[in-house]
Order: sequence, then structure tokens, then C-alpha cells
Amino acid sequence: MKRLITAAALATGLATPALADWQATLDAARGQTVYWNAWGGDARTNDFIAWASAQLEADYGVRIEQVKLTDTAEAVSRVISEKAAGQDTGGSVDMIWINGPNFLAMKDQGLLHGPFVADLPNAKYLDLSPTSPNSVDFTTPVEGLESPWRLAKFVFTYDSARTAAPPASMAEMADWAASNPGRLTHPNPSDFMGATFLKQALIELAPNPAALQMPVTDAAFATATAPLWAWYDRLRPNLWRGGAAFPENQSVQDQLLNDGEVDISLSFDPASAAAGIAQGLLPETTRVFVPKGGSLGNVSFVAIPYNAAHIEGAKVVANFLLDPATQAHMQNIQVLGSYSVLDPAKLDDTAKAAFAALPTAPALPKLEDLGATLAEPHASWMTRLAEEWATRYTK
Repeated sequence: MKRLITAAALATGLATPALADWQATLDAARGQTVYWNAWGGDARTNDFIAWASAQLEADYGVRIEQVKLTDTAEAVSRVISEKAAGQDTGGSVDMIWINGPNFLAMKDQGLLHGPFVADLPNAKYLDLSPTSPNSVDFTTPVEGLESPWRLAKFVFTYDSARTAAPPASMAEMADWAASNPGRLTHPNPSDFMGATFLKQALIELAPNPAALQMPVTDAAFATATAPLWAWYDRLRPNLWRGGAAFPENQSVQDQLLNDGEVDISLSFDPASAAAGIAQGLLPETTRVFVPKGGSLGNVSFVAIPYNAAHIEGAKVVANFLLDPATQAHMQNIQVLGSYSVLDPAKLDDTAKAAFAALPTAPALPKLEDLGATLAEPHASWMTRLAEEWATRYTK
């Protein structure tokens, strides 16, 4: 794959201090192995990271060793333990795929290297304005301490052969379920996707959605969630199995959709329907829809711990992930199907052509079809929602 920013190109353009500094970073990174702690539960993501390692080793002499996590908190705990032991250099974690509460915890405890994002040459392709999704992580200002690499967007999937007109909003979903009893469900809210289902409804139904951007309090929670519970009380009796049982996760619900037991599933990956069809896991007639007012979305970030042993190599990896050629490769449905974090207005003609040439599929929505991206509530709301749901509905 042709790199859009290469070591050779940078070496011939050292007129500016920024480029000179980056060349020094490239020189120091050569020969380093970056231990990237990343969730290991998705085979396509793991394959992409292996591909990225091969590209980086060929272009820059930098390797990635993926440390596959089941929970990001594992890596955070490791850094905390190293700091407690006085290991302020040579840490075992070079880079973490991180979001939300884990980022907030590391930022508050001074466990992150940086700010570094503005120093990455490919940051020129990002919208880093204060309100951009690249600058805020679950309401916490990023302040250059983590670098974006892929975009997540909440969507619903449905079998168009059985459902001609899916509900246009979360409010309408209760009416749709009443007309189609047993054909709708959601994962248990102890699972991330189940909690996201509730958060999407909460944002639509809350009297003052802006209140969700602040840490949750008892009074705010009672006011904001009152319409949500009233809506859910109407919805629940018409859910699959009468709302007495729930799928464990998205994969189980996708299987229910494929088996014809339910008509709607859900995902945080707009390309998942097309990928599921290609893998024989979903019907050919599966399509994607989003609520008419938009849906939750967030950016996945990578951060570098303060004591990372290979800081230069981690920066080279972070910069590579922002290369338009890399982002186009990630967006390819045959690779990941992850939508780009780059600002299309900042791309040159070569980069725009790379995105325009990507393969399409009937179930793959266009970016403009995904509607507005709604900001995630403060991380404390998700925990409280899941707990309250369990108290109310699992007696």
C-alpha cells in the first residue's frame, strides 16, 4: 500500500521544526516493538492490527505486539501497579485502545504521556476543535492525551423482507412492539449493547438531554429517567419472551434475527450488517436504520501511558492509524468497515479517491445516511442506568 507520509518524504522536508522533530521520532522508533493493549474479542480487528504491524515494520522498522484484553481495565491496572512500584520508565504497556471511564481514570491520576496528538503529522487531517468528537471522550476533554483511530455509531439492523417500515424513533418503538409482539428485544443492560439501547432511549426521552453531559446525581437521575421508565413499562410486555429473558449480547441477538425469532437487532458498527451477510450470519435482506433524530456515536482512541518503554514507536503507530490510506483500508468492508475519523474537507484528491473507490454492499449505509451523531452521556450514567434497570426488571 502506498504510504501518504513516508520517512523518505519527511527526510527531504526538514525545513520546519515540527518535521525535524518528527524525523527524530522516526529515528528513535526504528527497531522498537510497541506493546499495544487492545480488546481482543473481534477477529477482524485483530487481523487489522496484524496487518498494521507488517506495514509499519516494512516502512518504519516498528512492530506491533498486540496484548489482547478482555477488559481495558486490565491494562489500566497494570500501569497503576507500576506507578505504585515506582516504575516510572520502561513500563510494560506502550499503547492502549481506550475510552470513557478508563481514559478518565488515567487522566485524573496523571498516568498518560502527552499531550502528543498535535505533534503527529497526520493530525492535520483531523477536526480537533473543542466540540469535535475527536476532542471529547464521554464528556471528558481529550486535551491531546489520546489519538482517535476509528469511529463507532449506534445503529439498528432489521430484516427488510419481514419489516417494511421499522420504527423511526425510540418513542415509536413501543408502538411498533405493541403491533408486533415478541419481535423486538435488546441485550441485557449488563452488556454494553444493552446499556446503549437504554442510553439511546434516554437521550431521546429526557426532558433536558444537556443534563446527561454532567456526572449523574440522584436528583438529575430521577428527573431525566422518569419518561424512560414510563416508556419501558409500555415496551417490556411486548418484547421477545414477554420481556422475561434477554439475549446475552449482540451476537446472540443477531442469531435471533438470522433465525427469524426477532425482526430487529442492534450494533455499534454500521458495517456489521454487510459483514454479517458476507459471513452467512445474517439474511441477505438485512438492512440498517438509525432513529430520525440521530444516534449515539463515539470515537475510539489510543493513549500512551506516562511510563511507556517505547513512546516513540507508539507515536509512529498512532500517526500511521491516522494516515488517510490506513483509514481508507479500515473503512473497506472487506477489512473492518470502520468509518473514518478524518475530516473529509481536509483530505486531498488522492485521499478522497481512495475512499471513493471502496467497495460497497446493499446493506452498507452511506455516511450521510447515518444521521446526526449524538454525544455520549457522562460515563457515570451508563452504570447507574444498568443498575436501576436490574432493580426494576429482574426481581
